[in-house]
Amino acid sequence: MKTVCRVLCVAAAAIILIADARLKASRSIDGGRAGSMDGGSASLSGERSPQPPPQVPFRAGVDLVSLNVTVADGTPRYITDLTQDDFNVFEDGVKQDVTFFNKTNLPIALCLLLDTSASMDTKLATAQEAAIGFARRLRQQDLAEVIDFDSRVIVLQSFTNGVQELEQAIHKTSAGGSTSLYNAVYIALKDLKKVIAKNHEEIRRQAIIVLSDGEDTSSLLPFEEVLDLAKRSETAIYSIGLRSPDGPGTTSKGFKEAEFVLRQFSQETGGRAFFPSQLADLANIYGQISDELSSQYTVGYISKNPKRDGSWRRVVVRTTRPNLTARTKLGYFAPTAH
Repeated sequence: MKTVCRVLCVAAAAIILIADARLKASRSIDGGRAGSMDGGSASLSGERSPQPPPQVPFRAGVDLVSLNVTVADGTPRYITDLTQDDFNVFEDGVKQDVTFFNKTNLPIALCLLLDTSASMDTKLATAQEAAIGFARRLRQQDLAEVIDFDSRVIVLQSFTNGVQELEQAIHKTSAGGSTSLYNAVYIALKDLKKVIAKNHEEIRRQAIIVLSDGEDTSSLLPFEEVLDLAKRSETAIYSIGLRSPDGPGTTSKGFKEAEFVLRQFSQETGGRAFFPSQLADLANIYGQISDELSSQYTVGYISKNPKRDGSWRRVVVRTTRPNLTARTKLGYFAPTAH
């Protein structure tokens, strides 16, 4: 009986993992030491000095497909009273067996990305206050990072649960330069990958909230490469594209391209895209995102497709309760044989 219990506990621990179990997890890099990426080095004298054990990421032992699912009824209200039996999951059209279900309000790790290009000059103060309002809604167990992007991408505040530090970082933003949106999303995805869960209590949902008012004009990375990285992550991207009702930018080719990009980031990763025409709507939008992140389900299954070919697999989630819409990422890349 003890052996059976031990096996069940191990299986449960594996299934609960929400962090990325298909990508190669990065080891932590000592922020105070430049250079080595391998986590350790021999001493100059030729003798190996005692090394602390490397930080091993908390990982699943099975190929669990983990989905963060948002359910709504067409109103601003999120549905939070569903059970496991209310969900049907399909992969490439084949119904899957849901083996894990959780509606616990898990901690969050997220990146706040603020466009500080020159075109944001008259909008930045309002954007700052809306972002600060969002930061104040974070809980003690949540972590957030602040990144501003114009011609460059700067991490103004690394991951912290300190609201005061986040507010100070947001207030540091100032407008000027061009727009490096893709570079900023890439850096945010890489930083979130470093947030490693060492135990069950540190498992976090991951999200990026990006606010911008125009197309990318100066990134070194192409959109397709960054989108591919986003699709391979466990991160939902929430996009806020600021329209200018009195300016030419709303109907320009540039803004249409920006809108397409922001929608793609959000749809592929299970997030949501917003395109307000008024700055006054920003506070409400950040509030909606905060509510959504605290109202999600986690649904997990082991794919019935045994192939380890790295192919893209389309995922659809439906609810048995009528007139409800379930939203999650559009799919995932299958594991590969090693």
